[in-house]
Amino acid sequence: MTDAPKTAMVLAAGLGKRMRPITDTLPKPLVKVAGKTLLDWGLDGLARAGVEKAVVNVHYLPGQIVAHVERRTAPRIVISDERDGLLDSAGGIVKALPELGDRPFFVINADTFWIDEGTPSLRRLALAWNDARMDILLMLADLESATGHSGGTDFLMAGDGALRRAKGDPAGLIYAGAAIIHPRIFTGAPAGPLSLNRYFDEAIAAGRLFGMAMRGRWITVGTPDALPPAEAAVAEALAGAT
Repeated sequence: MTDAPKTAMVLAAGLGKRMRPITDTLPKPLVKVAGKTLLDWGLDGLARAGVEKAVVNVHYLPGQIVAHVERRTAPRIVISDERDGLLDSAGGIVKALPELGDRPFFVINADTFWIDEGTPSLRRLALAWNDARMDILLMLADLESATGHSGGTDFLMAGDGALRRAKGDPAGLIYAGAAIIHPRIFTGAPAGPLSLNRYFDEAIAAGRLFGMAMRGRWITVGTPDALPPAEAAVAEALAGAT
C-alpha cells in the first residue's frame, strides 16, 4: 500500500457483560492490563502506525470513555455516539463513514490488544494491503500466540493470503481484532445494526478477503479471571523484547 491509512474505527460500544462485576461501573475498554486501559493499548498502536484520526463509538457508560479520550493528543479522537441503540460492528462503522472518509481505514476492537514482535503489526498490515485484490485485510493470530482465547479458530489462510472460514479447524487462525477495510463495501448499506461477519462472508464469496499473520503476543480479556494471565503475558512479552 502506497499510503498507510490515516483514519481508524475503534469499536468500543459493547456492554462487556462477561466482565461483570468489573463492568457494572466501568466500560470494558477502560479495564486496565499492565497499568494501561484496553482502549489505550489499541489507540497507542494506531498512533505508532501513523493514524491521525480515530473514531471511537460509545454506548455503555459513554461519559467515562469520552472523558478518558479527551486526555489524548494522538491520534485525534472523534466520538461516534450510539447511546440511542447499539449498531453492532458494521452498523457502527456505517454510522461513522462520514468521519472515516473514502479511503481504506483501520478497524480495531477496543477489548483486545497485542504486543508486537519486530515491525509493528499495523504497519505490516498497511504494507500488505493491495487495493486491486482486497476489500478487507484481517490481522490474524495463531493459537500458540494467543492469551485468554477460549474459542476455536476463525479462518484458514491460503498461500496467497486468501481466507475462508475455518469452522474451528486447529490448523486455522484467530481474527485478532484488527483489519483494514475499504469503505466501498458499505455502499448502499442500511442504517441500523449490522455485523461485520456479513461483510467477511461477502468478501470470501468474491475472493476479496485476505489475512496477515501477526508476530508477537495477542491478548484478549473476556472475563475477570482472564486478567492475571493477561498481566503475565504482557510482562513476559515485554521482558523478551528487552
